[in-house]
Amino acid sequence: MCGIAGMFLKEPGNELFFRQATDLLTHRGPDAGGYYSSSDGRVFLGHRRLSIIDVSQGANQPMHSADGRFVITYNGEVYNFKELKKKLPDFAWKTTGDTEVILELFSKYGAASFAWLNGIFAFAIYDSKERKIWLCRDQLGVKPLFIQRDKGKLVFASELKAICAMDKNKGDSAFIVSRKAVAHFLHLGYIPEPMTIYRGIKKFPAGNYACFDIASGEWNRTRYWNAADHYLHNPQDEENVVLEQYREKLFASVERQMISDVPLGTFLSGGIDSSLVSAVASKVSSKKINTYSIGFEDAAFDESVYAAQVAAHLGTQHHTFKVSADDILALVPEFLEVYDEPFADSSAFPTMLVSKLARQHVTVTLSGDGGDEFFQGYGMYQWAERLSQAKMQLLRKPFFLASKLMNERYRRAGLVFNFPSAKRMASHIFSQEQYLFSEQELRKLMMKKDFDFNELNQLPERGSSRERQAFWDVEHYLKDDLLVKVDRASMHYGLETRVPLLDRELVEFSLNVPLSLKINDAYGAKYLMKKVLYDMVPRELFERPKKGFSIPLNKWLAHELKPLVNQYLSKQKIEYAGMVDAGMVNSIVKQYMGGKTYLYNRVWALLVLHWWYFNQSKKQKASTT
Repeated sequence: MCGIAGMFLKEPGNELFFRQATDLLTHRGPDAGGYYSSSDGRVFLGHRRLSIIDVSQGANQPMHSADGRFVITYNGEVYNFKELKKKLPDFAWKTTGDTEVILELFSKYGAASFAWLNGIFAFAIYDSKERKIWLCRDQLGVKPLFIQRDKGKLVFASELKAICAMDKNKGDSAFIVSRKAVAHFLHLGYIPEPMTIYRGIKKFPAGNYACFDIASGEWNRTRYWNAADHYLHNPQDEENVVLEQYREKLFASVERQMISDVPLGTFLSGGIDSSLVSAVASKVSSKKINTYSIGFEDAAFDESVYAAQVAAHLGTQHHTFKVSADDILALVPEFLEVYDEPFADSSAFPTMLVSKLARQHVTVTLSGDGGDEFFQGYGMYQWAERLSQAKMQLLRKPFFLASKLMNERYRRAGLVFNFPSAKRMASHIFSQEQYLFSEQELRKLMMKKDFDFNELNQLPERGSSRERQAFWDVEHYLKDDLLVKVDRASMHYGLETRVPLLDRELVEFSLNVPLSLKINDAYGAKYLMKKVLYDMVPRELFERPKKGFSIPLNKWLAHELKPLVNQYLSKQKIEYAGMVDAGMVNSIVKQYMGGKTYLYNRVWALLVLHWWYFNQSKKQKASTT
């Protein structure tokens, strides 16, 4: 994995300024740095390298094609690059890595070659003959890519901080805070693609490529992969056949993703997903694998004992990092710099910590992300099933009103029932499962009401309500929260994290598995996954309630983090930022501190938003519109 950046201008630019901006990504690529600039000073490409495959200097970037016409800067891994080499049987390869393969395939076959790539990637290829730049991002959006396109120029980077640094005029309209993004953040806890917190900077869409003509400023974007094209199309429901196909694709995925010229391990929490990845890795590896877990002093949040049991059964070289609340709280000052824009998933803190500790031993880790979304692992899918029933449609308003007089558990359930419309139910269910703001609350909270969540809730009509809710997670929660969390946390410490459950072939297969093989009366959710796992690890090791990778945020906001709440959610600061109603914020904080603990994530989201705003204001003139 690496950090990439580029700048394409109408007038000559400052190369030193561009290099300084690229070097802000050094944490993503501490092993080498490279730069390309055109003779007219209008084209710049930058690269920071984390060396994983072919660690020689000959594989450094930006890399030129054999004919000298094309230049690539690339972040990621393409796992099927050895098979793709066969499409160029007579080519004299200079390296043993995947970068050269991507570049030479494009040189011969053009953008059609992008659809052949199986991996996690974001890259740019510059055509020096036609003066065009091609951008491409992987199918599921595992690797980040941000762009700013304005007045005939194009700027891109792996992280927002580099784009911000590339613009000399920090008061530029591109850096105006987007109220639409703010509303989505308070609803979801993250900012969904293609938005960023800035009005003029976008997330380049997953599964897309684009071409930018430097001379004309023309921009054409193409979607080359769409999850909906693989979702429940003629699903196969014969269990033995599907199980064997799943097992075969899973093993192939893990084996592909274990290719590395540097030390590799797996994250092992002791849950189904990470245990399955670790178990398969142990089977396909010729030597003991390294596994890493994090243990908390607070027993309510500690699953390290279960991870150790799984590791013992698999015979891995296991490492448990025991951490205290103080260890996690010490990361708080780094949080904003790691994520660049408001991000409210508090499991980012333990993810940062386990990444930091694992990096002391290895450069690559495998994680279990993706199992819940593809195999019905979340409780919110039950809510989708309940709320789609006709009788619930009739009872939802009366139950919501009655719940206000009940205990906290029923008040929370009542909020889930109070969805604005059936067409916007998916994001509503998610927001209430995450204890965040409903659309109705935001209509009162936001100073400007010019937002809607219609586009956020566009879903295929196929499948049950449970399946559609899970598909929503694949398109939004997985891509824009979970994968963002892991990418920024791990790459902040120069650690590459791969996701075998999100292998393209495995994903396309999993999208087409029917519900009957994802959830089962005897096994519960993740039926196929468990069938494969229990052949390698005893079932009894997993028969316990599911825990998330979480921290005691509810407690900390009222104690350890209370000074931050007081500092950034004061009436003066809320009114100065001008994004939300200060009176409502004060009321929410008072209710939370007074015992309505289910409001904690609303308080956290508001805190993160204003904490980010005032810290960013120190760096540049941030305004809102």
